[in-house]
Amino acid sequence: MGEYWSKMSYRLRYSRSLSLDYVRGLSNYSLSCCVNALLQSFSATTELLDILNKWHPSDGIDEKNVPLQLKNALEAMRDKSHPAPHKNFLNCLYHQAIRRSTQQDADEIFHMILNLSQKQMPDVAVAQEIRSLYEIKVETQVVCSECTYIHRISNSLFSLPLAICEGENTLESCINSFFKLQKLVDSDKFYCDRCDEKQPSTHEVKLISLPPILCVNLKRFRNEDGFTRKLYDKVAFPETFSTAIFAAGQSENTASNCLKADQHYSLYAVIVHIGTSMFGHYTAYINSAQDQTWCYADDSCVRKATWTDVKDTYGGYRGSRATAYLLLYRKMSLNSSG
Repeated sequence: MGEYWSKMSYRLRYSRSLSLDYVRGLSNYSLSCCVNALLQSFSATTELLDILNKWHPSDGIDEKNVPLQLKNALEAMRDKSHPAPHKNFLNCLYHQAIRRSTQQDADEIFHMILNLSQKQMPDVAVAQEIRSLYEIKVETQVVCSECTYIHRISNSLFSLPLAICEGENTLESCINSFFKLQKLVDSDKFYCDRCDEKQPSTHEVKLISLPPILCVNLKRFRNEDGFTRKLYDKVAFPETFSTAIFAAGQSENTASNCLKADQHYSLYAVIVHIGTSMFGHYTAYINSAQDQTWCYADDSCVRKATWTDVKDTYGGYRGSRATAYLLLYRKMSLNSSG
């Protein structure tokens, strides 16, 4: 652990002298590392600012409006001379959603920002575009083993929550586990409306559609007996993948039409959690859309990075506490995927 932090300290000292055109450092205000890392991913999601720029706020709009301050922050991050591009956005969040100087969960804050951006967006069309950019549509199907009636529950997610098994994992194995058919028996029996009693059943999640921006949440925090612990187990993830990995985890009768067309996704941002469940810090790896090179952002410090550096966040390494927590993939165009 000491060697790891020693290397990190050297990298941070070295990074202060670097200036990268596509990523700028963000000062840490009141333990804002979580929001800082997420802002780096939002900034790299150029589609988001394009959508927000379709909205022209009126002069009388509340300064504590989340989409307004998010739009302003993303625009200011492109201005290298701006001393604190995200400070008003942070104050906006502190005023209505999160506490200062407290540990935050990046997936929860990610959802909160997107939900508030929709809720407080007066332009309905723009709000729907923001939702559609990230929305994963799924359907839960519970089949009663007695009467074969199918109970269907539609749902939408902004991130795909993937459980981690102890040992070695891959992104594909985690996806397969999420969509795997489960038997509900004994104390897990499901209440069937048709039978009017609990019955043995099967439970399965069907993927309906994938968004242009796919966020994956590697669920590294597990609650056991009232205590939360972090899982450091290895989860290997690729730079690109085909939607065929989703079809592998679903039965033929639940595979959706969206998987019939083989599409590809490319990784462009990784939100990293360093530390334990009680004391942690967030950073981000960002891939440049211009030249496909990686960089590392740790609050105000930014340095060049490589894919090898990103793979170091797979986990499973003794002594390392830096693990990937959120993965952001962009759907590739037909031209770029070919």
